[in-house]
Amino acid sequence: MDSAAFLLALVYTGTLLNVCATEVVTALYGENIVVPCNGGAAAPKDLMFVKWKYEKDDGTVGDLLIKQVRSEQATVQATDNYSDRVSIDDKLGLLITEASLKDQKTFTCMVVSAFNLMEYPVTVVVYKKPSSVEIMDKSEVLQKDRATTVGTCVARDANPAATITWKKNEKVLVADGKAVVITPSIKLDPATGLSTTASTLQYAASKEDAVAVFTCLSKHQLSSLEGVLGPFPVHYPSEKVSLQILSKGPIVEGDNVTLKCNADGNPPPSSFYFHIKDQKMLVKNSDTYTLASISREAEGVYKCSLADNEKMEASQSIVVSYMDLSLTPTGIVVKTKGDTLSVMMEKSASADTKVSWTKNGKALKEPVLRSLTYGDAGLYVCEVSMTGLKKRQSFELIVEGKPVITSLTKHRADDANYKVLTCEAEGVPEPNFQWSVNSTNEKSSYINGKATHNISVIPKVNLTVTCSVSNKLGEDVNAINVFSVFKEEKEEKGSPEDSEDQAKIIVGVVAGLLIGAAFLGFIYWLYMKNARQGSWKTGEKELGTSEESKKLDENNHTV
Repeated sequence: MDSAAFLLALVYTGTLLNVCATEVVTALYGENIVVPCNGGAAAPKDLMFVKWKYEKDDGTVGDLLIKQVRSEQATVQATDNYSDRVSIDDKLGLLITEASLKDQKTFTCMVVSAFNLMEYPVTVVVYKKPSSVEIMDKSEVLQKDRATTVGTCVARDANPAATITWKKNEKVLVADGKAVVITPSIKLDPATGLSTTASTLQYAASKEDAVAVFTCLSKHQLSSLEGVLGPFPVHYPSEKVSLQILSKGPIVEGDNVTLKCNADGNPPPSSFYFHIKDQKMLVKNSDTYTLASISREAEGVYKCSLADNEKMEASQSIVVSYMDLSLTPTGIVVKTKGDTLSVMMEKSASADTKVSWTKNGKALKEPVLRSLTYGDAGLYVCEVSMTGLKKRQSFELIVEGKPVITSLTKHRADDANYKVLTCEAEGVPEPNFQWSVNSTNEKSSYINGKATHNISVIPKVNLTVTCSVSNKLGEDVNAINVFSVFKEEKEEKGSPEDSEDQAKIIVGVVAGLLIGAAFLGFIYWLYMKNARQGSWKTGEKELGTSEESKKLDENNHTV
């Protein structure tokens, strides 16, 4: 008896058909489906056979397989694509390989026993998570206050269809139709039945969104995936223009002055108009313009504006510092000793100035040069300064005069048999020296108009030596007596010549005084002798008169 006839017989004999509540089973796309019979419960003891069937799309019933208790193998009854995909496990559950969306049906397990017939319907749902999340049509930039496409987020091949949510800096974006526009779509693959979800975000950015990060979140029963976009540069037109003068300090006449035009747009403008006095200069691919060697006449107001919107402009005033300095005389000035030099300084400046003078690098007051001396010669520098500006002018004064000998001396070198003669003179230009004797070891120096010349001589006899000095303006001569070194060697060594000459004079003077004193003593003796003889004759006292006694005392003091 086949199963159909057997079922009919069960009905005639009064066996009841019981249908249980439908159970739902979730399967994964492409994997095996396990459809349990009676929730996996044990089969009744009087089981005769189990049959699996399903409901077709047209509502009819299709047989899949039947398993007799007395048979070890199930008999496949399916003739469609289930014929090679179905089997039964040891718990009487239905096994279906390679799950697809077409398997989303209701399968029924019919359990037939000796006195009962039970049906356990099971609805199969097949899930598939998105294969990937892709970002398409990604924007390069965002526009301020204008809805711009950020990108399209796509979650492919899912069942059921995935949902997509947009976030900015981890905060969910809600479409408002103005600043945030979200356009979702779902596309069904007719071959597989899988759904592809897409969502396009349009966003009107602000300046602060230049650091914003956007995220699209794909949500599905089986998984959640994210795609990240940004940050994006935010473009916006210029709202403000400024003009900058690139100068480290006050602008000085003659400087090169660079003007820089700045605009706050993004991207920054690349072309500007610079209004230079009455001229309008277009500068492309640059934001600067340089005024070369600016003059005091160029002082005034300068402007710059956008090349594509001249109404947006900015201005700056330029103040030019200047200074004029005139010094008389300048350069090299040659004067004669005793002359007067008039110095005149004139200045003109755009602000208060400070005047200072130096001579040969040392500070001094404004020079007054009357009755010039050699000490007045030197380099005079006048410096006039103000904030950011300094000027100098100078003259070099040369004071000339004929040479004059200021000193002519001699001395004998220690432990030597020669004498050193020194001739000093003043004069400009540097004087030439000439001596009236042959000499050795000549040494000379010339500093600030003072010249010194040394020579060494060995006089064999007493000499009168002359020193002559001369330059283009005149000459001078002086002489000095020099004694022979050979005569002096007989005297005490080490005494300077000048001391020896003075000693000889002193000896002569002392000798003369002694001789004079002796002569006066002799005269006094004769006088006293005659006086005593007269006293005897006249009967005067031996001591003589008081006047004679006074004279005698005076003579004694003289001796």
